[in-house]
Amino acid sequence: MYLGIDVGSVSTNFAVIDKDRKVIDSLYIYTAGDPVLAVKRGLRTIQQRLENSAEIERVGTTGSARYLIGILVNADIVKNEIIAHAIGTLNFIPDVKTVIEIGGQDSKIIIIRDGIPIDFSMNTVCAAGTGSFLDHQAKRLGIPIEEFGKYALRARTKVNIAGRCTVFAESDMVHKQQLGFSKEDIINGLCEAIVRNYLNNVGKGKEILPPVTFQGGVAANKGVAKALQKELGLEIIVPEYYNVMGAIGAAILAMEETEQTKVKTNFDFNVADIGFRTRSFECDGCPNHCEIIEVLRAGEVVDRFGSRCGKWEKQDTREKLIKV
Repeated sequence: MYLGIDVGSVSTNFAVIDKDRKVIDSLYIYTAGDPVLAVKRGLRTIQQRLENSAEIERVGTTGSARYLIGILVNADIVKNEIIAHAIGTLNFIPDVKTVIEIGGQDSKIIIIRDGIPIDFSMNTVCAAGTGSFLDHQAKRLGIPIEEFGKYALRARTKVNIAGRCTVFAESDMVHKQQLGFSKEDIINGLCEAIVRNYLNNVGKGKEILPPVTFQGGVAANKGVAKALQKELGLEIIVPEYYNVMGAIGAAILAMEETEQTKVKTNFDFNVADIGFRTRSFECDGCPNHCEIIEVLRAGEVVDRFGSRCGKWEKQDTREKLIKV
């Protein structure tokens, strides 16, 4: 079997597939500010679920912490989330042309034609309209995040909410509450604002053609999915594994790597019990004074990065990981 790990700022996702690309198991957990601990917890859970009956042939990592976690688990391949999401989606919807992904802290759009990703755009500057912002508003309104989208579907009056900035959006929501609008109407207005913000920024200038898929944690919000469908005038497909699609893509890419090399993977579930930490120091070799990040596993330095000249890089480690 093949394991994919997608590590983001809000969630850490796992997917195990077999040689036929069928998903055997998947897991979605919160990163909670500690990607290393989240991966260790996730690996223990996956191992227990598989009951040690499956041999992991290859491992792939993706997401914002892909390099760090790739070193931790001795990944066979490391890929960026654009490629991972595209490959994962194509596995279920071969004719997909547009992938809309809204995660915990960022959002992206991937344009695919004839099964090949040809363009993309990402928003990593502002959290407006992402999962973390929705979580915050759900807590403020005293509504479980799982029910947030259902409230939007019960709206009766159109409410305009500013969606370009989290601060302005929250202020606008408070103002509308003070004017007596219902929670349902305000939440629906927020969902519509999120979609407008996404299309005016991430989707600006992109040719959005069907089939269109909507994935990432925010895809669980039916209010946002409905607003997206209304704004685009197109059917929006929310795949079964919408929240772990990047991990599935990483697993598929790891499997394809097997076809190119017969070297046995160094991955072991016991990595969850190995001590792992990061430290840094400042290089005084030149006026740049680069901050050098060292990654240690079981007390041994396994990677360094941060130097502009490459003086401190551990090339032997980097060359083992195929990166895009």
